[in-house]
Amino acid sequence: MFEFRDKELAQKIISKIKSFNQNITLMHVCGTHQDTLVRFGLQMMLKEAGVDIRQGPGCPVCVTTPKEIEEAMALARAGKTVAVFGDMMKVPGVNGSLSDMHTQGFDIQVVYSITDAVKFAESTGSETVFMAIGFETTTPSTAAVISKKPPENFSILCSHRTVPNALKAIIEMGEVKLQGLIEPGHVSTIIGMKPYQFISEKYKMPQVIAGFEPLDLLMGVFMLAKQIKTGRAEVENEYKRVVQYEGNQKALQMMAKVFQTTDIPWRGFPVIPESGLALKDEFITYDARKKYSDILEEVQKLEYREPAGCRCGEVLRGIIESTDCPLFGKGCTPDNPIGPCMVSSEGSCNILFKYGQ
Repeated sequence: MFEFRDKELAQKIISKIKSFNQNITLMHVCGTHQDTLVRFGLQMMLKEAGVDIRQGPGCPVCVTTPKEIEEAMALARAGKTVAVFGDMMKVPGVNGSLSDMHTQGFDIQVVYSITDAVKFAESTGSETVFMAIGFETTTPSTAAVISKKPPENFSILCSHRTVPNALKAIIEMGEVKLQGLIEPGHVSTIIGMKPYQFISEKYKMPQVIAGFEPLDLLMGVFMLAKQIKTGRAEVENEYKRVVQYEGNQKALQMMAKVFQTTDIPWRGFPVIPESGLALKDEFITYDARKKYSDILEEVQKLEYREPAGCRCGEVLRGIIESTDCPLFGKGCTPDNPIGPCMVSSEGSCNILFKYGQ
């Protein structure tokens, strides 16, 4: 547990939450929120105040399905260069990981951005496929690059997903009785407040967009607890210093220019309608699934299951804590991950393991 500034103010907020005399269950959908909760001991403090916070599907690496990982591996086996973020390297596929393939001599390139992947394609002339993962936070950069028509030897394996309809799915599945949602600061910087409003209106669900400092999260919980206490269900913005009501209009326009919504499965979930993004027809030549359909045909026909004993899907739905998984810290560690929740720095299992819980 790390110390943080303004601990006296934090204790005052905790005391105020405790004075509401509630027992409530909230969910956040952001790996950075999870890191803050665990690193600074807020999760335990809030439980003592009657607030149980679950991590939902807020880790982009974690919600990427085994099938998508196998697609990337199939392209590498076929001699294509596969460019990925570092967090994807150790995520297990059916037989090994991209890291294993790199060790075996296949051309897997770790990049920090899609721009790096394009530069690699331009400089080498090799057929390069960028594995485009992430929520609305990273999607605009993909859209910006694709809109400029990169070289013909470049394409993307699109695994971008959007948050609001995943929240709708969580609520409608009803596996966890939630009283409120802590919305992600990074995503909300792009999409703003509007896309969450239907959730409060239709499901009477209180929501607060929160930043990432300890006091941000505590204030977000306080605002939710106050909504619940007063019988309100609104979208409130604790992160006003960054998040605007309308979001980042330039980024949203760029996304709308390049992408269209599509139905897509998430790890641990069934297909969630209109929660994925696919390239529009104008940019279809950059769709690796279309460009290399012959290579990917067999991969896409197969059915995929979670590794034996791995309960990452239930963690992502907020049903269990990472420590409830029998593999946590035993068969499954960051050095030997069984599921992606132990791989990614935004995964609940990785975070809990890192801070010794």
